[in-house]
Amino acid sequence: MNTLDPNGRRAVITGGGRGMGYAIAEKFLKSGASVALWDISDETLAKAKADLSGLGQVVTQKVDVSDYASVEAAAAAATNELGGVELLVNAAGIAGVNVPLTDYPLDTWNAVMNVNLNGIFHTCRALVPVMQKSDYGRIVNISSMAGKDGNPNASAYSVSKAAVIGLTKSLGKELATTNIRVNVICPAVVKTEMLADVTEEQIAYMLSKIPMGRAGTVAEISNMVGWMCSEECSYTTGAVFDLSGGRATY
Repeated sequence: MNTLDPNGRRAVITGGGRGMGYAIAEKFLKSGASVALWDISDETLAKAKADLSGLGQVVTQKVDVSDYASVEAAAAAATNELGGVELLVNAAGIAGVNVPLTDYPLDTWNAVMNVNLNGIFHTCRALVPVMQKSDYGRIVNISSMAGKDGNPNASAYSVSKAAVIGLTKSLGKELATTNIRVNVICPAVVKTEMLADVTEEQIAYMLSKIPMGRAGTVAEISNMVGWMCSEECSYTTGAVFDLSGGRATY
Protein backbone atom coordinates (compact mmCIF):
# COMPACT_ATOMS: atom_id res chain seq x y z
CA MET A 1 0.00 0.00 0.00
CA ASN A 2 1.25 3.48 -0.81
CA THR A 3 1.77 5.72 2.18
CA LEU A 4 1.47 9.49 2.41
CA ASP A 5 3.17 12.18 4.44
CA PRO A 6 0.95 12.69 7.52
CA ASN A 7 3.53 11.03 9.76
CA GLY A 8 3.08 12.59 13.19
CA ARG A 9 -0.11 14.45 12.25
CA ARG A 10 -3.21 14.26 14.42
CA ALA A 11 -6.60 13.63 12.79
CA VAL A 12 -10.24 13.79 13.79
CA ILE A 13 -12.50 11.62 11.64
CA THR A 14 -16.26 11.86 12.10
CA GLY A 15 -18.23 8.75 11.30
CA GLY A 16 -14.90 7.05 11.99
CA GLY A 17 -16.31 3.83 13.35
CA ARG A 18 -17.29 2.29 10.03
CA GLY A 19 -17.50 2.75 6.28
CA MET A 20 -15.54 5.55 4.66
CA GLY A 21 -14.46 7.02 7.99
CA TYR A 22 -12.98 3.72 9.16
CA ALA A 23 -11.10 3.19 5.88
CA ILE A 24 -9.68 6.72 6.07
CA ALA A 25 -8.60 6.14 9.67
CA GLU A 26 -6.83 2.94 8.66
CA LYS A 27 -5.05 4.77 5.83
CA PHE A 28 -3.92 7.56 8.14
CA LEU A 29 -2.66 5.17 10.81
CA LYS A 30 -0.64 3.17 8.29
CA SER A 31 0.87 6.46 7.15
CA GLY A 32 2.00 7.35 10.67
CA ALA A 33 -0.78 9.63 11.88
CA SER A 34 -2.73 9.32 15.12
CA VAL A 35 -6.50 9.50 14.99
CA ALA A 36 -9.53 10.40 17.05
CA LEU A 37 -12.58 8.49 15.87
CA TRP A 38 -15.90 10.24 16.42
CA ASP A 39 -19.13 8.30 16.11
CA ILE A 40 -22.60 8.17 17.63
CA SER A 41 -22.36 4.46 18.53
CA ASP A 42 -20.34 3.20 21.50
CA GLU A 43 -20.41 -0.32 20.09
CA THR A 44 -19.13 0.78 16.68
CA LEU A 45 -16.35 2.83 18.28
CA ALA A 46 -15.25 -0.02 20.54
CA LYS A 47 -14.97 -2.45 17.64
CA ALA A 48 -13.12 0.06 15.45
CA LYS A 49 -10.65 0.86 18.20
CA ALA A 50 -10.01 -2.83 18.87
CA ASP A 51 -9.41 -3.48 15.17
CA LEU A 52 -7.20 -0.43 14.56
CA SER A 53 -5.21 -0.02 17.77
CA GLY A 54 -2.35 -2.19 16.55
CA LEU A 55 -1.64 0.34 13.81
CA GLY A 56 -1.00 3.36 16.02
CA GLN A 57 -2.60 5.76 18.48
CA VAL A 58 -6.40 5.61 18.33
CA VAL A 59 -8.68 7.50 20.68
CA THR A 60 -12.45 7.50 20.51
CA GLN A 61 -15.19 9.90 21.48
CA LYS A 62 -18.92 9.32 21.32
CA VAL A 63 -20.13 12.43 19.53
CA ASP A 64 -23.44 13.64 18.16
CA VAL A 65 -22.21 15.99 15.45
CA SER A 66 -25.65 17.60 15.22
CA ASP A 67 -25.18 18.89 18.80
CA TYR A 68 -22.59 21.66 19.06
CA ALA A 69 -22.03 21.12 22.78
CA SER A 70 -21.15 17.48 22.07
CA VAL A 71 -18.75 18.51 19.30
CA GLU A 72 -17.14 21.24 21.38
CA ALA A 73 -16.46 18.84 24.25
CA ALA A 74 -15.07 16.19 21.90
CA ALA A 75 -12.84 18.73 20.16
CA ALA A 76 -11.30 19.73 23.48
CA ALA A 77 -10.83 16.09 24.46
CA ALA A 78 -9.25 15.11 21.13
CA THR A 79 -6.91 18.10 21.20
CA ASN A 80 -5.83 17.19 24.71
CA GLU A 81 -5.41 13.45 24.10
CA LEU A 82 -3.61 13.78 20.78
CA GLY A 83 -1.68 16.92 21.67
CA GLY A 84 -3.28 18.88 18.82
CA VAL A 85 -5.35 18.41 15.67
CA GLU A 86 -4.19 19.22 12.15
CA LEU A 87 -6.47 17.01 10.05
CA LEU A 88 -10.27 16.87 9.99
CA VAL A 89 -12.31 14.53 7.81
CA ASN A 90 -16.07 14.92 8.00
CA ALA A 91 -17.42 11.51 6.99
CA ALA A 92 -20.46 11.30 9.29
CA GLY A 93 -23.72 11.29 7.39
CA ILE A 94 -27.18 9.80 7.08
CA ALA A 95 -29.20 8.99 3.97
CA GLY A 96 -32.72 9.89 5.08
CA VAL A 97 -35.55 8.24 3.17
CA ASN A 98 -36.35 7.77 -0.52
CA VAL A 99 -39.70 9.40 -1.15
CA PRO A 100 -40.98 12.34 -3.23
CA LEU A 101 -40.42 15.76 -1.70
CA THR A 102 -44.16 16.23 -1.15
CA ASP A 103 -44.17 13.17 1.10
CA TYR A 104 -40.89 13.84 2.87
CA PRO A 105 -41.27 13.59 6.68
CA LEU A 106 -40.41 16.87 8.35
CA ASP A 107 -38.52 15.26 11.22
CA THR A 108 -36.39 13.19 8.83
CA TRP A 109 -35.63 16.27 6.73
CA ASN A 110 -34.42 18.11 9.81
CA ALA A 111 -32.37 15.13 10.98
CA VAL A 112 -30.57 14.86 7.63
CA MET A 113 -29.77 18.59 7.66
CA ASN A 114 -28.62 18.48 11.27
CA VAL A 115 -26.15 15.64 10.69
CA ASN A 116 -24.99 16.15 7.10
CA LEU A 117 -24.72 19.95 7.08
CA ASN A 118 -24.87 21.32 10.61
CA GLY A 119 -22.53 18.58 11.77
CA ILE A 120 -19.80 19.84 9.43
CA PHE A 121 -20.41 23.44 10.45
CA HIS A 122 -20.05 22.37 14.08
CA THR A 123 -16.81 20.45 13.64
CA CYS A 124 -15.20 23.18 11.55
CA ARG A 125 -16.29 25.86 14.01
CA ALA A 126 -14.77 23.92 16.90
CA LEU A 127 -11.53 22.72 15.27
CA VAL A 128 -10.47 25.48 12.87
CA PRO A 129 -9.28 27.64 15.82
CA VAL A 130 -7.10 24.71 16.94
CA MET A 131 -5.52 24.56 13.48
CA GLN A 132 -5.09 28.33 13.37
CA LYS A 133 -2.92 28.23 16.47
CA SER A 134 -0.28 26.23 14.59
CA ASP A 135 -1.17 27.73 11.19
CA TYR A 136 -1.55 24.34 9.58
CA GLY A 137 -4.52 22.18 8.73
CA ARG A 138 -6.24 20.04 6.15
CA ILE A 139 -10.04 19.67 6.15
CA VAL A 140 -11.87 17.27 3.85
CA ASN A 141 -15.66 17.25 3.77
CA ILE A 142 -17.54 14.32 2.26
CA SER A 143 -20.31 15.45 -0.06
CA SER A 144 -21.85 13.35 -2.84
CA MET A 145 -22.65 13.38 -6.54
CA ALA A 146 -26.21 13.90 -5.32
CA GLY A 147 -25.06 17.33 -4.15
CA LYS A 148 -24.05 18.24 -7.70
CA ASP A 149 -26.77 16.51 -9.71
CA GLY A 150 -29.70 16.19 -7.29
CA ASN A 151 -31.08 12.67 -7.03
CA PRO A 152 -34.86 12.27 -7.31
CA ASN A 153 -36.62 10.95 -4.24
CA ALA A 154 -33.65 12.02 -2.14
CA SER A 155 -34.28 15.73 -1.71
CA ALA A 156 -32.97 16.14 1.85
CA TYR A 157 -29.80 14.20 1.13
CA SER A 158 -29.20 16.05 -2.15
CA VAL A 159 -29.78 19.47 -0.60
CA SER A 160 -27.60 18.75 2.43
CA LYS A 161 -24.73 17.56 0.24
CA ALA A 162 -25.06 20.56 -2.08
CA ALA A 163 -24.83 22.81 0.95
CA VAL A 164 -21.65 21.04 2.06
CA ILE A 165 -20.05 22.06 -1.23
CA GLY A 166 -21.03 25.69 -0.63
CA LEU A 167 -19.77 25.60 2.95
CA THR A 168 -16.43 24.17 1.79
CA LYS A 169 -15.94 26.83 -0.87
CA SER A 170 -16.77 29.59 1.59
CA LEU A 171 -14.46 28.33 4.35
CA GLY A 172 -11.70 27.57 1.86
CA LYS A 173 -11.69 31.22 0.77
CA GLU A 174 -11.78 32.46 4.36
CA LEU A 175 -8.64 30.46 5.18
CA ALA A 176 -6.85 30.80 1.84
CA THR A 177 -4.10 33.09 3.17
CA THR A 178 -3.30 30.63 5.97
CA ASN A 179 -1.76 27.16 5.71
CA ILE A 180 -5.16 25.52 6.21
CA ARG A 181 -6.73 23.92 3.15
CA VAL A 182 -10.42 23.01 2.92
CA ASN A 183 -11.68 20.76 0.13
CA VAL A 184 -14.63 18.51 -0.58
CA ILE A 185 -14.98 15.11 -2.23
CA CYS A 186 -18.07 14.02 -4.16
CA PRO A 187 -18.30 10.25 -4.46
CA ALA A 188 -20.91 8.42 -6.48
CA VAL A 189 -22.30 5.23 -4.94
CA VAL A 190 -19.81 3.69 -2.52
CA LYS A 191 -20.11 0.29 -0.88
CA THR A 192 -20.73 1.18 2.77
CA GLU A 193 -23.16 0.23 5.50
CA MET A 194 -25.22 3.35 4.74
CA LEU A 195 -26.56 1.67 1.60
CA ALA A 196 -28.76 -0.40 3.90
CA ASP A 197 -30.86 2.76 4.35
CA VAL A 198 -31.31 3.23 0.59
CA THR A 199 -33.91 1.42 -1.48
CA GLU A 200 -32.85 -1.07 -4.14
CA GLU A 201 -34.60 1.12 -6.72
CA GLN A 202 -32.58 4.15 -5.65
CA ILE A 203 -29.30 2.22 -5.77
CA ALA A 204 -30.14 0.93 -9.24
CA TYR A 205 -30.90 4.48 -10.39
CA MET A 206 -27.57 5.76 -9.09
CA LEU A 207 -25.56 2.89 -10.57
CA SER A 208 -27.24 3.45 -13.94
CA LYS A 209 -25.66 6.92 -14.06
CA ILE A 210 -22.10 5.62 -13.61
CA PRO A 211 -20.25 4.86 -16.88
CA MET A 212 -17.96 2.38 -15.11
CA GLY A 213 -21.08 0.48 -14.10
CA ARG A 214 -20.02 -0.18 -10.51
CA ALA A 215 -19.94 1.34 -7.07
CA GLY A 216 -16.77 2.81 -5.65
CA THR A 217 -14.90 1.29 -2.73
CA VAL A 218 -13.86 2.75 0.60
CA ALA A 219 -10.22 2.08 -0.34
CA GLU A 220 -10.61 4.34 -3.36
CA ILE A 221 -12.10 7.02 -1.14
CA SER A 222 -9.31 6.76 1.43
CA ASN A 223 -6.63 7.05 -1.25
CA MET A 224 -8.09 10.30 -2.55
CA VAL A 225 -8.71 11.73 0.91
CA GLY A 226 -5.19 10.75 1.96
CA TRP A 227 -3.70 13.00 -0.69
CA MET A 228 -6.17 15.80 0.07
CA CYS A 229 -4.92 15.71 3.68
CA SER A 230 -1.26 15.74 2.73
CA GLU A 231 1.21 18.64 2.59
CA GLU A 232 1.35 18.13 -1.18
CA CYS A 233 -2.21 19.44 -1.39
CA SER A 234 -0.90 22.96 -0.94
CA TYR A 235 -2.33 25.09 -3.78
CA THR A 236 -5.86 23.70 -3.81
CA THR A 237 -8.58 24.96 -1.51
CA GLY A 238 -12.34 25.28 -1.79
CA ALA A 239 -12.17 22.66 -4.52
CA VAL A 240 -14.47 19.78 -5.43
CA PHE A 241 -12.85 16.40 -6.10
CA ASP A 242 -15.04 13.90 -7.95
CA LEU A 243 -14.80 10.18 -7.39
CA SER A 244 -17.66 9.07 -9.56
CA GLY A 245 -16.65 6.36 -12.01
CA GLY A 246 -17.19 8.86 -14.81
CA ARG A 247 -20.60 10.14 -13.69
CA ALA A 248 -19.46 13.72 -13.05
CA THR A 249 -19.96 16.04 -16.01
CA TYR A 250 -18.82 19.31 -14.45
